[in-house]
Amino acid sequence: MSIEREIKSKFRNEHHKASVNLLYTCNWLQEQLKKHFDRGGLTNQQYNILRILRGSDAPLSTLKIRERMLDKMSDTSRIVDRMVAKGLVDKKANTIDKRLVDITIAQKGLELINWLDNFSGDVDGTMQNLSDEEVKLLNNLLDKVRDIE
Repeated sequence: MSIEREIKSKFRNEHHKASVNLLYTCNWLQEQLKKHFDRGGLTNQQYNILRILRGSDAPLSTLKIRERMLDKMSDTSRIVDRMVAKGLVDKKANTIDKRLVDITIAQKGLELINWLDNFSGDVDGTMQNLSDEEVKLLNNLLDKVRDIE
């Protein structure tokens, strides 16, 4: 369905339409992902932190986690504290720099994110109407919007 019919609105020009379409689609995708994360009782930020920690060879500080997060505005320390309380991550003082805290994924967090991987096809399904070629084009266009080379 076209964005005009979806939100019952007209646009000044194609650039305006594209901006609104990106925002609308972003919100729609977040809702689709939220359904996925709800299966594991996670927020999207908590899932993002588990994903980052699973891919790291060494413990990470909250500063390093924040650098890698998709949502840069998150209060990483507070989110990590909630995850420690749930037993998803472990936290201990850095042995070299006492101002830093090392965060690692706990066994429970690893099991949860691995379990959620079973449903990754559901998430990928949000792009089912696009061919591989169209997905590559979309990725290139989105990178261009953010001026990434």
